[in-house]
Amino acid sequence: MIELPHPTPPADETRETREKRLVMRSMRRGIKEMDLILSAYARDRLAAMTVQDLDLYDRLLNENDHDLYQWVTGQVPAKDPYGAMVSDIQSHVAGIHG
Repeated sequence: MIELPHPTPPADETRETREKRLVMRSMRRGIKEMDLILSAYARDRLAAMTVQDLDLYDRLLNENDHDLYQWVTGQVPAKDPYGAMVSDIQSHVAGIHG
């Protein structure tokens, strides 16, 4: 499998702009279920994330939607380093639908 480089955000991107960019990327995934799951998660969680968490979420959004869906639904364990974040996404989904 070929690993593509992860795009890096502009160095001068403000936190507000970055959060807006990540929300938009969360909403436009390609699989409707992931659009719904990730846009709700981003809306509710991004503001409280550390810079390191935002970096990880940014990287997570570069992953294939089919892989993400399998991770979030628990069909397949999330690959490193996404395990804790995927668990948080799962908890968020359970909180919305629980």
